[in-house]
Amino acid sequence: MVNNSRNSSFSSSPFPTDARELQGKRALVTGGSRGIGAAVVRRLTDAGAKVVASARTPVADFPADATFVQGDVGTLAGARALAQRAEELLGGVDILINNAGAARSFAGALAVSDEEWVDALNANYLAAVRLSAAVLPGMLARQHGVIVNVSSVSAYIAGPPMAHYGAAKAALNAYSKSLATELAPKGIRVNVVSPGNVTTPGADKVREDIAGHFGIDVQALTAGIPLGRKGAPTDISELIGFLVSERAAWITGSAFIIDGGETSFVA
Repeated sequence: MVNNSRNSSFSSSPFPTDARELQGKRALVTGGSRGIGAAVVRRLTDAGAKVVASARTPVADFPADATFVQGDVGTLAGARALAQRAEELLGGVDILINNAGAARSFAGALAVSDEEWVDALNANYLAAVRLSAAVLPGMLARQHGVIVNVSSVSAYIAGPPMAHYGAAKAALNAYSKSLATELAPKGIRVNVVSPGNVTTPGADKVREDIAGHFGIDVQALTAGIPLGRKGAPTDISELIGFLVSERAAWITGSAFIIDGGETSFVA
């Protein structure tokens, strides 16, 4: 689905962007309908890339210079179908942004059901594993490609309400490092971006749920950010835009925490 409307979620970056930097590159972005994903779609298209974005829910307004494909990467069949459709539309995938994810329960580690554990792993870990596996044959044939997996600071500092989410993101980080080491000799780079408290519809709802669970003011959850504010989706998309560019040609197997200084140093 493509139309000519412009959703405010897809507003251009406030920073200067070289419209030729990613010219000729073909990108697939999951979770691309809002929040960080929408900012990444706009950042990549502004840099000249052809972009296919996916999400489970149809989008009423989507940038005319990108293509939206409805899909669910939480299943093996869904991931394979999306990869096939993206390659049909783009002619190949040079850049993969595994951004889709979800945190859906705040009952504490001992109260998380088996179904919720499986759901967290499917949404936040296995979706990226499956989609990467589906697009990698094309990247390997071309001996070139970039994968950025969007993780979370919860992979490092998960508390009881986020145990299953944090565990899934930690698994994503470990997988990404292994994949980066394996694929580096083949010209494919893999990196991880771990956002902290960012203002998005999904993250705002998570903070409200956590605050309600503990009976605290939601503002208290972000009061300790040293830079004095929550992140914007464009803060994250700027880092991703750099990592997929040739300016980051010697960066692979790295995990970047981007959270305004809130997280203590992680070795």
